[in-house]
Amino acid sequence: MTTLGNLGTYSFMHLRSIYRLVFLLLLSSLFFPSLSWGDQVFPRENAIVRAVKNVSPAVVNISTSKFVGRNVNPFFSRENDDFFNKFFRDFFEPRKRQYVQKSLGSGVIIDSTHKYILTNHHVIVRASKIAITLADQQEFEARVVGTDPESDLAVLKIETDSAIPAITMGGSDDLMIGETVIAIGNPFGLSHTVTTGVISALNRSVRTGTGVYHNFIQIDASINPGNSGGPLLNINGELIGINTAIYSGAEGIGFAIPIDRAKGIVNDLINYGRVHTAWLGIMVQDIDENLVNYFHLPVDYGALITEIMAGSPAKNRGLKRGDIITELNKNKIKSGRDYYNQLSQYTANEMIHLVFFRKGKRKKIDIKPAIFPPDLALTLAFERLGFRVEELNRSLAVKYRLKEKEGLVIVDIKKGSQADSIGLKPGDLIRGINDLSITTKEDFEKAVIRYRLKERITVLLQRGWTVYSVPFKM
Repeated sequence: MTTLGNLGTYSFMHLRSIYRLVFLLLLSSLFFPSLSWGDQVFPRENAIVRAVKNVSPAVVNISTSKFVGRNVNPFFSRENDDFFNKFFRDFFEPRKRQYVQKSLGSGVIIDSTHKYILTNHHVIVRASKIAITLADQQEFEARVVGTDPESDLAVLKIETDSAIPAITMGGSDDLMIGETVIAIGNPFGLSHTVTTGVISALNRSVRTGTGVYHNFIQIDASINPGNSGGPLLNINGELIGINTAIYSGAEGIGFAIPIDRAKGIVNDLINYGRVHTAWLGIMVQDIDENLVNYFHLPVDYGALITEIMAGSPAKNRGLKRGDIITELNKNKIKSGRDYYNQLSQYTANEMIHLVFFRKGKRKKIDIKPAIFPPDLALTLAFERLGFRVEELNRSLAVKYRLKEKEGLVIVDIKKGSQADSIGLKPGDLIRGINDLSITTKEDFEKAVIRYRLKERITVLLQRGWTVYSVPFKM
């Protein structure tokens, strides 16, 4: 038999259940506003989906073809048999067979008016033909506007009257570790593949078989062959970097070239076909413990200015010998090599902010670099490398008993220099510097200017019938 007391308890418990249900409904509406009821469709388009949808039409597939030759022994087909290869090579002239090598990469349209495409240098290097496929499957043949192996960037151009979309440029100076990023590319030929991740680190230096690359963006998504040259986006779909597949052997690690670094290079490649690296006109050296103690220096790191060239940007802005550079565009300068590495990341006419110490006081200065004067290249080579060159002519050929008709010949060796200690002699011929062949003084000047900020270079030297690769410190 139900009593009044039991009825009251039942009513109270019933009301409490109703209140609890209402409370849960209110919470769900606050924290899960997109939750659907009944047949309502869940909205799935988030910021990443919108960014990919907007940017994908500006991402292109790059297919390259190049002719590759190899020696083929007509008498023995087992190419890995060293004994037989050597035997037949000594007695029979090998035949060279050519075949076409194809590779894939990615790129992004950065200018819809002039149809410029930005990609990696290593994607198109030595290509005899470059084919571009847009997202709508239109195909075009592209030509190289300019390329820069030092930054691993290249600009291509396609000829068409059709309207093509370009990506929205972003910035990379304010990137944050942990922020979401989106990579689009064509890994292994799988076109318009999208991966997402976060920025793992900034200002990374990566050593590869071809050198050291500086100031990279590190992301936690792998960049595979075919991704190279594709865009790295922020959550708003803006271009913040160019993905580059230069680091193999690790999973979950990718690198991208910051777009602010790329902008100056792109401008140079479009306007000049090559990059004019920043020149301030100063020589620096490391700071060691002896210098710190002797001159009572306020810091034990930095790049000590030892020489300033007349008429240079540094001279015009009032820098002096003895100043200690400790920071370049927010990057700490620990040594002379650090200074040269950081300076190599900027082009002429890009403003550079320096922090330095003078007589114990911390100072700041903004300085606009210039293009390295070509007439200083030969002087720089003589001072750093220790030899002077002239173009080969009849008189020099007779003097040094040379049978070659053209080339660049060493005519003077600086006593006590690298060239002197290595054993170079007047009459030796310069055939190349790093990957550049040298025939004229102009070739030599361009090579010196291009590699002047490198730590080391390799000079290809000919003496008689023998060719040597000689390392030099720059």
